[in-house]
Amino acid sequence: MHLEVAKLHKQFNTPQGPLVALKDINLHVETGEFVCAVGASGSGKSTLLRLIAGLETPTAGEITVDGQPVVGPGADRGMVFQSYTLYPWMTVQENVEFGLKLQGLAPRERREHASHYLSVVGLTPFARSLPKELSGGMKQRVAIARALANHPKILLMDEPFGALDVQTKETMQQFLLGLWQRLGISILMITHDVGEAVFLAQRIYVMSARPGTIQREMVITLPGTPGDSDEQRARSVRRTPQFYHYCEEIMDLLRAHTPVDA
Repeated sequence: MHLEVAKLHKQFNTPQGPLVALKDINLHVETGEFVCAVGASGSGKSTLLRLIAGLETPTAGEITVDGQPVVGPGADRGMVFQSYTLYPWMTVQENVEFGLKLQGLAPRERREHASHYLSVVGLTPFARSLPKELSGGMKQRVAIARALANHPKILLMDEPFGALDVQTKETMQQFLLGLWQRLGISILMITHDVGEAVFLAQRIYVMSARPGTIQREMVITLPGTPGDSDEQRARSVRRTPQFYHYCEEIMDLLRAHTPVDA
């Protein structure tokens, strides 16, 4: 898998005149990589992900997946939003099956695929539950299972843990690292949480605001094995000098390129 974003530009027309949201964005994600884009409000992070997902159209530039131009939504890109976007009248199993049903898979095949990914995210006992019966972290696991069930080449994540409390967020971060390691999936995630980006990503694109541009690409190297399920290891990584150094370096970049009225 190779995702390439080249010279991407996005402009919106507003009553006040043209608004440039993204300018000259260049980035890539390779097979099995975990990449984060981090930026403050107004940096165009969500717009960038929506463009890659095919939910918005670029003003200029190109987005390709394995050399094929992105011209709209596609099964090669799975999307996970902050707001879960689960159908409240459907069971967990039915939510995970929904995309497979749209693809025309037979009922038995849909059930098998959905059951497999519910097992992957640890929610098999809740297959018949409704979303209202789940915690926030469990709802996001369902959303992840639904995206994975379509076998995307890359998983796109739009601040997926932004609505969770601190403890649940850290648990979900560790869960996602373990999932990434086990499945070998490619992930592009956007976040405003610098610590989250440093903890999760192999590479980080730091974005400036208004218009959104790529300030710097950073390779992250932290001690230990990525995806290790040991919670003690996860806590200890966050206390290392390397972790603090990366966080401070990124924060300095964001402070220097964030408008005072942001």
